Amino acid sequence: MTQTLAETGVVERTYVDCIRQALQQLLRDDDRVVVFGEDVGAFGGAFKATLGLQEEFGRDRVFDTPIAESAIIGSAIGMATQGLRPIIEMQFLDFMNTALHQLINNAATIHFRTGNAVPITVRAPCGGGFGGGPFHSEELETIFCHMPGLKVVYPAFPCDARGLLVSAVEDPNPVVYLENKYLYRHVKECLADNFEPVPIGVARVCRRGSDATIITYGAMVHESLAAADVLAAEERQIMVVDLRTLKPYDHDTILAAVAATNRVLVVHEAWRCCGFGAEIAAGIAERGFHLLDAPIMRVAAPDVPIPFAPSLESVYRPSAGTIVEALRELIEY
Repeated sequence: MTQTLAETGVVERTYVDCIRQALQQLLRDDDRVVVFGEDVGAFGGAFKATLGLQEEFGRDRVFDTPIAESAIIGSAIGMATQGLRPIIEMQFLDFMNTALHQLINNAATIHFRTGNAVPITVRAPCGGGFGGGPFHSEELETIFCHMPGLKVVYPAFPCDARGLLVSAVEDPNPVVYLENKYLYRHVKECLADNFEPVPIGVARVCRRGSDATIITYGAMVHESLAAADVLAAEERQIMVVDLRTLKPYDHDTILAAVAATNRVLVVHEAWRCCGFGAEIAAGIAERGFHLLDAPIMRVAAPDVPIPFAPSLESVYRPSAGTIVEALRELIEY
């Protein structure tokens, strides 16, 4: 008798479903884990990632905070140094700017200054695609990657969202865990209930190819895969590498991908100037210049504030169409 997917424990899960599943497992398995932030309790969070967790685990384990990002991270630091493993939710990544002192000057340096671990995980919804404009759509990953003592992860798929979240919480370092809001309910996978942690610092090759390599992360992984489909119809084979982790990132997988195609396009949703793509390009130039048959190219957002109007935002954010244009130019170089 043939079993259905549901009967085997395999069901279709969204990106946000997998975040909730990971939080639930962490709370069940480890009494040291606490979850808190603005509206994460009974309301379930702005994007419902924590829906039902307070009901299941109680107000001592899942609780709301005042609208005070600096106090939220400061409290998490104190809890972490006393043996807890706090997971905090910034309602939007943009709001973390008000708490940079706590994150960068305190959390990131405590181990260096005192030898103590600071196992906090800062979940931060980010990115555009829904007309949120400034303060609700920014991509600020480069700020956190710049600071020694922090780790930065940015999953693009539901399976990685849950696996990397578990790894982030188990890590003794403070981890900024970035969640692209556009992915929450747009990306789905058929997955089993059981899952393993995804190691921090290991990239994923999503697609093999020989004509050019795209190195990307977050929502742009899916735009890049769509662009690769377009080029496949033109008999061009594009390799797509999802970094998954930005700090530390996987130098070896990147260089192997460069060696396979000799042409590189770096794609990200953040602003072009000083974006994380510049770090990737510099690393390739330093360690793999001899592998290149063309200049390293970048596709990124223009250096302007994020527009509210959907018609403008659709032009502002990199898309499969803009990636296709860049790939054609890169291949024909």
